[in-house]
Amino acid sequence: MNSRDYYLVSGGIFGFVAFMHLLRVVNHSVCILGSWQVPMFFSWLAVVGAGFLSYQGFLLAGVIKKKQEARGKK
Repeated sequence: MNSRDYYLVSGGIFGFVAFMHLLRVVNHSVCILGSWQVPMFFSWLAVVGAGFLSYQGFLLAGVIKKKQEARGKK
């Protein structure tokens, strides 16, 4: 596996995690770990953090850069 494939897979996985946390927030789903109910605030943090890591993974893979070049942006 070369580095571009690694960044694509990592970006996809982090994107999926961000989407699932966003889905939890939108649906007001309850998450319980042991006897502790996880607050929605943690899912918002996970959406931002995983979304950022997903963006960076795709950026490093060159996918976003190629799309911008195809649109004529620098």
